[in-house]
Amino acid sequence: MASKRRQDEVGKSDKKKKQKKSEETAELGSAVEDDQVKSAVKEAWSRRTHCSLGDLELDCHPFPHCIIKNFLGSETFVENLQRELLELNFHEKSNDLYKFKQSDDLRKRTEPHIAGLRVALFGRFRSWLSEVLGVELEPTVDISCARYEYTDILLCHDDELEGRRVAFILYLVPPWQSSDGGTLDLYTTDGNFQPQSIVKSLVPSWNTLVLFEVSPVSFHQVSEVLSQDKCRLSLSGWFHGPPLERPPRHIEPPVPRSPHLPRDETLLLEWVNPVYLDISYQEQIQEEFEDSSEIQLKDFLKEEKFRELGEALRHAQIQWTRRGPPNKRCYEVASLDTLPQCVSTCWELLRSEAFFLLLSNFTGLRLHYLCPTDDDDEREQKEQEDVRDGEATGSSTESPSANASRAKELSTPVCCGEVRRWSHGGYTLLHDGEAARAEYALDLVLPFGCADWQSEFGGFTCYVANEEDEELLTVYPEDNSLALVYRDKETLKFVKHVNQKSSSDSAGTSTCRAFYDFSFVYYE
Repeated sequence: MASKRRQDEVGKSDKKKKQKKSEETAELGSAVEDDQVKSAVKEAWSRRTHCSLGDLELDCHPFPHCIIKNFLGSETFVENLQRELLELNFHEKSNDLYKFKQSDDLRKRTEPHIAGLRVALFGRFRSWLSEVLGVELEPTVDISCARYEYTDILLCHDDELEGRRVAFILYLVPPWQSSDGGTLDLYTTDGNFQPQSIVKSLVPSWNTLVLFEVSPVSFHQVSEVLSQDKCRLSLSGWFHGPPLERPPRHIEPPVPRSPHLPRDETLLLEWVNPVYLDISYQEQIQEEFEDSSEIQLKDFLKEEKFRELGEALRHAQIQWTRRGPPNKRCYEVASLDTLPQCVSTCWELLRSEAFFLLLSNFTGLRLHYLCPTDDDDEREQKEQEDVRDGEATGSSTESPSANASRAKELSTPVCCGEVRRWSHGGYTLLHDGEAARAEYALDLVLPFGCADWQSEFGGFTCYVANEEDEELLTVYPEDNSLALVYRDKETLKFVKHVNQKSSSDSAGTSTCRAFYDFSFVYYE
């Protein structure tokens, strides 16, 4: 038995030697190995001042970030590292915030150059960074590889997540220009710690490492890759440590809601396709809607009205304002007092009492007091019983004025809406504030100018389950097709980023393409 134990120990020892031998040593560049540079950077970081020494630059605007060129000392090592990374399996990642390809977890990969880099990053370089920041960083390994190709993007965010203290990115890219996209864009912030505008864009370059502290103001994005023949390959992750203190999250004021406008069915008769005003057809629509909680009503407006609106939205002198902040949304919204007459009238249509009633008939939701519900049937039965009891006892349980008061209370549904323009760069994101205020609501979208719009352009609306990646429904923009979607408190929505493909024709020529929509939300 003793002999067998010795043989096992020898076998384990040989195995460890082989593992150690298979790991290539990653030498760090001179900027990191120089003690004088380290002392200067440490001083500059503590004072939040600019510092530039050889291959290392520290800039503190709009927030402290450090750029280290020639991060790894051996060109051969970097080339072999790139080769190993490109041989990994990559998986398509796509949601409201990003679209790119990500590798398998690199935490335990055994390829010699990947393993060697991991040891250097979370060993010697972590110690260097701890000294520079004056913070004890944990040995936690958090690293992955990403491939960004044509139209891939990572939109505005701050990287804040429990445990993250310093973010890093190591670029392994071919010769790259700002016109290729894929820049690391840094945002300024306002007094509420919300991102405002991009003030600095870092162009990726071979064997360059960028790092910054994760903080309440560290808003950044990877801009859309515009090159069709280059791959933006990078390694990224976080060093973990005690987080910086965060202020309370800013809560946006709610969007004002209004009751219906006192407009009668004349508007409906002028604007809406007569087929949708037929009572029996409305009943069919309601049955379908109640089965799936969504429906698209094609050719909703009369053809001549739809054409008139489309022309006005494209050519009228409407004032468009970009709506943000960019960590939540980015699209253009029309100033209502600059709308031409036909657009303004359609806006009134969607807010009118007659339209609220029409929506009630389409959906079965109580958006008008004339719309009966199951509760009404039960209440009516109970009231009849109460009346019979009252007749028997000579008393009444409720006065007519109380009934009228209750009817008035039940007849105050409200809505809010916008006229929006969608073009290259437009999107909306899921965010904590939206999730916290989620409620039952009916969404309405009526698009214009998207006859040749392709799904690959983006601009479609996705409905997802809160805190889950599960996609429940996708609504694509379609001319004159009224989309109605009822969502509950556990359902959120976003509009997918409109990418470069939307601004190129079939020959690859750049063109300015946009579509428009009326977007409303109705609350019972």
